[in-house]
Amino acid sequence: MEDKFKLFDFSQERVRVLHYTWIAFFLTFYVWFNMAPIKSLLVESFDFLTDQNIKSLLICNVALTIPARIIIGSLVDKYGPRVTFSGIMIVTAIPGLMFAFADTFTQLIVSRLLLSSIGAGFVIGIKMTANWFPPKMIGRAEGFYAGWGNFGSAAASGLVPIVAISLIGGEYGWRYSLALSSIVCGLYGILYYFLVKDYPTGKEPQKQVKKANIMPVSSYGDLIQYILWTAPMNLALGLLANNLQKQMVHGQNLYSVEVMYMIWGVLAVLYLYKVIAILRVNLPLLKAGVPEEEKYPFSSVAALNTTYFANFGAELAVVSMLPAFFFEVFEPLKDANGERIVTLALAGLVAGSFAFINLVARPLGGYLSDKMGSRKKTMMIYMFGIALGFAAMGFIGKYSGTFHEGGAEIIVPTFDGTWWLVVSVIITMACSMFVQGAEGATFAVIPSIKKELTGRIAGMAGAYGNVGAVTYLYIFTMVNEKTFFFILAAGAFVSFLFCMIYLKEPKNSFGEEEDESLPIMEMDEDAVLK
Repeated sequence: MEDKFKLFDFSQERVRVLHYTWIAFFLTFYVWFNMAPIKSLLVESFDFLTDQNIKSLLICNVALTIPARIIIGSLVDKYGPRVTFSGIMIVTAIPGLMFAFADTFTQLIVSRLLLSSIGAGFVIGIKMTANWFPPKMIGRAEGFYAGWGNFGSAAASGLVPIVAISLIGGEYGWRYSLALSSIVCGLYGILYYFLVKDYPTGKEPQKQVKKANIMPVSSYGDLIQYILWTAPMNLALGLLANNLQKQMVHGQNLYSVEVMYMIWGVLAVLYLYKVIAILRVNLPLLKAGVPEEEKYPFSSVAALNTTYFANFGAELAVVSMLPAFFFEVFEPLKDANGERIVTLALAGLVAGSFAFINLVARPLGGYLSDKMGSRKKTMMIYMFGIALGFAAMGFIGKYSGTFHEGGAEIIVPTFDGTWWLVVSVIITMACSMFVQGAEGATFAVIPSIKKELTGRIAGMAGAYGNVGAVTYLYIFTMVNEKTFFFILAAGAFVSFLFCMIYLKEPKNSFGEEEDESLPIMEMDEDAVLK
């Protein structure tokens, strides 16, 4: 392979694979986020939908991504990224079409829950990129993949309404716009299977993983951490169940409290089953003794769980509330004719820009992680920057001393004049640079922790991004926007402290190639249990 990172040198097979893979990621995120741009059209089409119902659909849209990323992380280590990415794109086209042509709230909820699984596609490309690029380039490769692929969410914000209203039009334009995105995603899934392969020729692993559901750990302390860090993923789904139970449709709750308790019971049983599986796999390994060269620090996995919780989780939450925040807070700002300066379109543009910055911010985060000489320090700088950024956003508005009919205090601009609107947008964009740069830095570290566990580690960290989204969106239902920004800042600062204490600088994370003298720790769980 060439020893230089040349992004558009298509004579290199690894560059072609990188581009094919970010396009796959782009399409999955386009489908995943195709609902938010047509929220108003949904409300017009279904007279039973309320604002609270829409918020619940948004939570559903990130909920099952939590277990899906764990499952997909295991599947990608077992079957390889090519088959897994193709499979998820083809299969999730089905709930995409279900949502496009749904007629009841239950159908909307179920199809959106199933469709949230497509958000797990991100994890697959992390493994594919790690297979094709050496450690010294992994930050840039992962950053480019993630940044340009994640732009699918911003593209959906702009293109879904255009296709629905301008190109198709009519009462059912939005349905055909959503259906078209799902069909294109499924077709590319078929194409992707024939365009790429999992490894460069001659770099294929000698042994394949027969089962990869559980991560092996290096010590009893790591085992306890693994068990504890598995619990919040089930707790986040419990929050979702509680939120959905409160939804009123045609004057009735979506389901009873008793059903909610049953769901909680199922989640508890699933957690216990997971704990038993973790113990059954790892106790024999630990008892036999883990070879020194196969050990890795689980504390680093835990630290990256917190970073993705606090950066990607915050991004998903903020993008869903940012348009309304700017529209409502800057309502007093008028032009010479007495017209609003911050229209719905302008507020949407600001929110879209938060995601649009992914094109630059994530690759930059990966690049800096490659070039600064310390992936840990890069991660810490970014998390501290997020804390400062969200704290600054908390000062965009101030309390007015007057209240809405519902009792919430009205928030107005901290300062008068359009200059403060400009400053507020700059603050928001600067915060976005740190948020998405941190996402790039997170996944620049993951392949360096333990190469053969990349899929599972990426799956867990990725799942925590959605745990963060569900948690933050749930909190948002109970607080105002100003308080919410300070909560996001606190979450980022806690992650900064966690990284400072527990994140270890990965070994050989700036090498030319992987050290192939070390044995690959591939785990056959059946053999372990025997």
